[in-house]
Amino acid sequence: MTEVANKRIPVTEEIWESLAGLKKHGQTYDQLLAEMIALKQERDFLAHIEEIEKNGEFVSLKDAAKKLKIPIPK
Repeated sequence: MTEVANKRIPVTEEIWESLAGLKKHGQTYDQLLAEMIALKQERDFLAHIEEIEKNGEFVSLKDAAKKLKIPIPK
């Protein structure tokens, strides 16, 4: 079982009400925050991928393996 940290995060009344509105029946604030963190991480990852797609240089796997001198499984 994960040890629970008893920490306090000061928020405004508006933020507290917004969090309470997002929380599902039976869901803890810990679970809600974990869900929000996962969604933020996913959004950041997708934004990073989009940035790479827009501005990155791409090479074929074959060319990359050749440059790095690693074999490609057939």
